[in-house]
Amino acid sequence: MTTIHPVRSATPPGPDDDLAREDRAGGASPGGPGAGALPPGGELLTDLLAHTADDERPVTHVHHVPVRESRTLDWPAWTEPGLRERLAARGVRAPWQHQVAAAQLARQGRHVVVATGTASGKSLAYQLPALTRLAEDPRACVLYLAPTKALARDQLASVAALADPSVRPAAYDGDTPAEERDWVRRHSRWIVTNPDMLHRGILPAHQRWSSTLRRVAYVVIDECHAYRGVFGSHVGHVLRRLRRICRRYGAEPVFVLASATVADPAAAATRLVGEDVVAVTDDGSPRPGATFALWEPPLTERTGEHGAPLRRSAAADAAGLLADLVERGARTLAFVRSRRSAESVAEQARRILADRGRGDLVRRVDSYRGGYLPEERRELERALSAGDLLGVATTNALELGIDIAGLDAVVLAGYPGTLASLWQQAGRAGRAQRESLVVFVARDDPLDHYLAHHPRAVFGRPIEATVTDPANPYVLGPQLCCAAAELPLVPADLADFGGPVAEAQLDELVAAGRLRRRPTGWYWAGRGRPDVDIRGGGDQPVAIIEGGTGRLLGTVDGGAAHSTVHEGALYVHRGDTFVVDEFDVEDACAVVHPETPDWTTVARDVTDLAIVSIEQTRPLGTVTAHTGVVDVTNQVVAYQRRRLGTGEVLAEFPLDLPPRQLRTKAVWLALDSRAVQRAEVEDAALPGSLHAAEHAAIGILPLLATCDRWDLGGLSTALHPDTGTAAIFVYDGHPGGAGFAERGYAALRRWLQATRATVASCECESGCPSCVQSPKCGNGNDPLDKAGAVRVLDAVLDELAAADERGATEPDDGDEDDGPTTVAEVRAGAAEEDDLVF
Repeated sequence: MTTIHPVRSATPPGPDDDLAREDRAGGASPGGPGAGALPPGGELLTDLLAHTADDERPVTHVHHVPVRESRTLDWPAWTEPGLRERLAARGVRAPWQHQVAAAQLARQGRHVVVATGTASGKSLAYQLPALTRLAEDPRACVLYLAPTKALARDQLASVAALADPSVRPAAYDGDTPAEERDWVRRHSRWIVTNPDMLHRGILPAHQRWSSTLRRVAYVVIDECHAYRGVFGSHVGHVLRRLRRICRRYGAEPVFVLASATVADPAAAATRLVGEDVVAVTDDGSPRPGATFALWEPPLTERTGEHGAPLRRSAAADAAGLLADLVERGARTLAFVRSRRSAESVAEQARRILADRGRGDLVRRVDSYRGGYLPEERRELERALSAGDLLGVATTNALELGIDIAGLDAVVLAGYPGTLASLWQQAGRAGRAQRESLVVFVARDDPLDHYLAHHPRAVFGRPIEATVTDPANPYVLGPQLCCAAAELPLVPADLADFGGPVAEAQLDELVAAGRLRRRPTGWYWAGRGRPDVDIRGGGDQPVAIIEGGTGRLLGTVDGGAAHSTVHEGALYVHRGDTFVVDEFDVEDACAVVHPETPDWTTVARDVTDLAIVSIEQTRPLGTVTAHTGVVDVTNQVVAYQRRRLGTGEVLAEFPLDLPPRQLRTKAVWLALDSRAVQRAEVEDAALPGSLHAAEHAAIGILPLLATCDRWDLGGLSTALHPDTGTAAIFVYDGHPGGAGFAERGYAALRRWLQATRATVASCECESGCPSCVQSPKCGNGNDPLDKAGAVRVLDAVLDELAAADERGATEPDDGDEDDGPTTVAEVRAGAAEEDDLVF
């Protein structure tokens, strides 16, 4: 029987309990019918659970995020009077403490990052100095960068309401009509864009933009914590290129960054910008308080692959919660992990409401995700902001910054990959005077299962540090080519791009014929401009076209296309389902027809891995841990049709798709015959034991690194030709690596402790999606041996504990080491949440 744990005041709030709503005017925001009578979050949760049987209650823990009072300061004396009047007219009577601190630093010419909670008014921290400067200098301008178009348009509206008419704020992105782009370049003094457009549209054409670039006073980088991994590394170099071009035209802009609460924001922002950045982290905004529930759907009588028990899906429970909350008049966002889930959750919620006779509410539920056409996104954003929509199922496209005032509840269908994202999504809810409700619904996944039963891993753990690797040769090399194509590189430029690392990379580029070395510097040797995808995949998006009409339905990422829009795949768009008739790899196009089958599709693939070089080695007796460079070859070879609801395999069809090559970074464990013998695993059970441990380790690594399992890959084998031993590999799913595998190596003991605890404590008998089964396994989760995985992990942890006792300590990863130090302690504490704090 699962019960609601009482709220424990002794549980310390995490540094990211920043669920504040910006209290602009002190009034309630528009809501749905009955919104004014909604109870606070705790009572709303109790109401939702009122008709749930005691033995089916899914809530494993309830945490109360306390109220925080605001701390305000006087307006800085330099604030432009007209701006102060416009702010007062919007209800902003006095700035909060962190807004003034950040604004003062920016005014003084210091690069600054303000890292405070969701809806803590970070926008004012950069609007205050930037708009004042624009009022003082009629020629100055501001460049604003956002990671999503929704956030960019939201901030554009905010600036337009505050700025003097001479500022003429305007968007310059992929949705800007061609006829408007010249006007923006010539007349706007607050240009809203994104790193992609800066990389592809502005910097390569810097001569046309010279009058703007020489007048840039501030560069604003909003929601900068979104720039991580390979994408973040590319963005860091794009910003270095921007600084270099601005210097060429005589400008030295001040960078002002806004971020969710992350570990060491000053260091992360400094890596991103390439110059020293000061952090402001003391949040002075008010917080109305929130009830935060951890929710795990119960096991059902249904079985999936190989007879494994299945939980009720997180999507089903999220849809039920969304419908329940909408019926109570609560404005709600349900965050999901994929585009298909956004469509599915919204449709299920509408169906539930229709079955209850609430047709009046069906039209007030919709989905929002990437891949929609621009006009569809704009209409959904308008309807949500106006209160026309009560419930929206969304991907993380609505996570970042867009001001959706007056939300009462947030449902998170699955862990979003990082604590920073979890708190960012949770912080979308909250009204000025009323406690909100946040429900985290665990998916059938090792990490979600772990978090649902270890509350301190959510509420008592510091936010992750942002992981980037600007020295990644797959990032640095292309970015140096871009820089050289814009302006010849000279030795003085190299310090910005990594110094000796950049110089070595330039030698390789010259040898490859991509650059030419001349006495005056390095010159681009290619024709046209370098074609560099800063999103890291290197593959162009695949267009989804309806064959009967020729209508463009949307796009999917090129890197995911082989497994999602192969011939025969099921594709979902705004509640409508389509089946792929043809997938043209070369033309990046998938042709579909409408169909509503009672099955879904899952791709099957094969993977080979070869070790290229070893960078770090840690001997652990009969086990050796390594990091290094590996070559991964992956090929989607077939797909299965599975019955909706049960996951039963109905049929399997072969595919003829080309293999895909990936050179990346990996962490791996080599277990010699003595380690296998110590684990007491029979030869026949060894492949399944290693495979199960690999799956669980991939599922848990996002606990320690800013990634999710879809950023990672893995391989396990009873005998790898390059090691001569049994081996488990976990690798970054990005060319050149993204720093995730190296993070796992640095925190190896704590990573494997949590992995072992997750597998051993799962209530299933022989393995399920909550512990060792993987949704992305190309082998159909066969073979898997749950008990053998625990014994393999025990053998590795025994050697780690022995190495620690010998003084061969784990590499310092910069975090406090709160975990147990011996395997005996790990085993004793596997079911005790306070023993495993990260």
